[in-house]
Formats: sequence, C-alpha cells, structure tokens
Amino acid sequence: MSTRTAGAPRNTARDLAQVAVFAALIIALGLPGTITIGSSGVPITLQTLGVMVAGALLGPRKGVLTVLTVIVLGLALPVLAGGRTSLTSLSSVTGGFLIGWIPAVALIGWLTVKMLPRYNVFVGIVINALGGIVVIYAFGIAGMMLRSDLTFWQALSANGTFVPGDLLKAVIAAVVAAQVHRAYPALLTSATPVRTPADAA
Repeated sequence: MSTRTAGAPRNTARDLAQVAVFAALIIALGLPGTITIGSSGVPITLQTLGVMVAGALLGPRKGVLTVLTVIVLGLALPVLAGGRTSLTSLSSVTGGFLIGWIPAVALIGWLTVKMLPRYNVFVGIVINALGGIVVIYAFGIAGMMLRSDLTFWQALSANGTFVPGDLLKAVIAAVVAAQVHRAYPALLTSATPVRTPADAA
C-alpha cells in the first residue's frame, strides 16, 4: 500500500514563491536605510522585522531559505540596509548580527509551528523576541567581541539602546502573524496525503 502527496509540484512552486516574496520583503524593508546611534556602529534597520515575520509566517525551513536567499543575493547586490552587500556587512564589526538572522528565523519558525494551530499574540511576541532579539544579539555581540577590543559587558551595553525598537518589531510581527494565520489557518500545514486507486486494491 502506498500514498502520494497531493499537489506536490504545486506546493513546491508555492513554497518557492513564498520564499521569493518574503526575501523581497526583507530587502524592501532595508530601503529606508539605517540609523546609527552611539559609537557601537550597529545600525538600526527594519530588516530584522522582516526576519521575524518570515519565521512567524513561513516556518523554520522556508524562513531559513528566505534569509539565505537575501544573504546570497547580497553577495553581489546591495540588498542590505544602507546600500550594503553581505560581504560588506560580514567584514564589519557588526557582521555577527547578519549571521544571527539564520538561527533567529529558524527558532521563530520552529516555535511558531509548535504553537499552532491557534496563534497567540502574546506567545508570539515572546517567540519573536527570543529569536529576533536574544539570538540575533547573541551572535552580534559575539561578533563585536571577536572583531574589536570590547568586553562582553561593553558590547552588551552598546546594544541596549536598540532593545525598545526591537521589542516593538516583535509586537508588530506577532500582530501581523496573528491576522495572517487567522485568515489562512493552513499556511504552515503540509500537503494532505491522498490515497491512489492502487491503495484501495
């Protein structure tokens, strides 16, 4: 007895389309540019909001593919906020923040899938904050320590100014995710297996 997955090619095309759309969203969120506060050199951008939304709506696999798509495109194109390329970002003292996008979107996506089918905004905010703040900051601070003479506490304090803005991003991403999951409750469900005529024999 065997089963097949209904609409597998269609689902693959849909997945690729979703990855492309959310990669474009992250890139578009970088168009307003960056704002740098203090001497840390860490820029404020809206692109981490796109990372949170991608994880919350696409799940871990497609979320990671989305972030990787942006980073790969950034090897040749200035897709990051401030007109930077991925190489420019990775070679800077703040390169760890870009690397942190990958585990961040994976964690947000994985925990969001665990929470469904009912999306809770408050839990979503916590999940987004864990991935979009704790994880990204952990990688970013580690990168700052490796590429400068900053101690852990100095690197941590240099990023304290950005926490309120990133918390606001976590809230916005959760509110958006709640609305989308309410309208499309099967967004993160896999294709339904269907029985073929041979299965009934």
